[in-house]
This record gives sequence, C-alpha cells and structure tokens, in this order.
Amino acid sequence: MTVTALPSHRRPAAHAESELVSRILSGGFPPDSTLPAERELAAQLGVTRPTLREALQRLDRDGWLEIRHGKPTRVRDVWREGGLNVLSAVVRFGAELPPRFVTNLLEVRLAMAPAYARAAVEEAPAEVTRLLAVRPDDTAEAFASFDWQLHVGLAMASRNPVFTLILNGFGELYRVLAQPYFEEPAARESSRGFYDALEKAVRTHNGARAEKATREAMVHSIERWKAIERALAKEQA
Repeated sequence: MTVTALPSHRRPAAHAESELVSRILSGGFPPDSTLPAERELAAQLGVTRPTLREALQRLDRDGWLEIRHGKPTRVRDVWREGGLNVLSAVVRFGAELPPRFVTNLLEVRLAMAPAYARAAVEEAPAEVTRLLAVRPDDTAEAFASFDWQLHVGLAMASRNPVFTLILNGFGELYRVLAQPYFEEPAARESSRGFYDALEKAVRTHNGARAEKATREAMVHSIERWKAIERALAKEQA
C-alpha cells in the first residue's frame, strides 16, 4: 500500500531525501549496503553536494542511514534499526508501506489504548468528559480529526507521558490513513458507539468499563481495516 504524501514545497534537500527514501524502501539501496560516493550520488539526484549532505544528515538522524566518518554511508535496515521518525518520512514522501504494516500499527494501538483509556477515566474523568463533549460532524474528515484528538487526549489524561510520545510518533501516518477508514458510514457508526460507551464509563467512574469498551473498539477497527485492504486488493487485481 502506498501512503499519499503530505503537501510539500519540495525544496532540493527534500527532493533528495524523498529520492533516497524511495530507493531504500524499494530495495534500490538494500539494508547494509553503502551509498555511492558523495559526488556521484549528488549527480544522480540532480542536487549540489551541500544539499545532498543536508539530506543525508536528516536521514542519519531519523535512522535511515549511518554516516561513518572516513567510510561510506551505510544503509540501515529501517524496520529493525529505525525509530518512529521513519513513519513521518514515509508519510511525507508517499512511500510504499510493507504488507500488513497498517494492521501492525493498529495492533500497537490495541495494546496501548485500553490501558491509557482506563487510566484516563480513573485519573482525570473531567478531562475525558471534556474530550467527548462535542462530537464530530458526520464526515470522514471530521471523524479522523476528532478520533485522533480523542486518543491523544486520553493518553495525556492517563498521566503517562510515554503513551503520548508513542502516539505522536505516528501522528502524521494516522491522520493520512484515518480519513479513508472513516469514509465508510459503518466505521463512523461504530466509533459513535465507542464514544458513547466511553462516556458512560466516565459517568460511572468505571475504568474497567472504559478499558473493555476501548479494547472492543480497537479490535473492531482492525477487522474493518482488514476488510478495506481486501477490497482494495480486489480493485487492483
């Protein structure tokens, strides 16, 4: 599956960065290989050497490359050595995701969301009530925005900052993928049920109920996403 890139002014360094990311993910520069010499690579990408160095520094910072002084730059195995910044680059440059990657991402949310929802209800019920006070309009865009803000708000209300840091790590990717998910009326209806169940859990100060409702909603979202992927595969076949 290819992620639609976020808008970009495509500065020369961003162009070089995009080309390098695409070649790494496509296997043009496989893991543990080394990049061509700086002069040759700059010519291939149609940029100046200072521009190339800027792009390489960013990719080194984000875990795509390993710059070794006096030695060729090594291509990292990003799915083993990279960090959450890899997800941001995938979205920025509209790169191809590995098979099952979105499902894997939703499974991570399944592991976290019930815990931070329960903690939020127990630690800061007033904050959760505020998050749920104004529901989204019946559009995919509104639901995508609301759902993201709700999960970030729950993570913050849980008083465990690690949850928030992890969520923020794949925030751009979530926002890109959530809108097509919420295009389906059934997905929006399912989420309304989740929001209602969460609101009831807050009113009764029942953290266990919030945890259960969140887990069920996350499992359902994984099932719905798998159905979307199957439909897309049929269209492309």
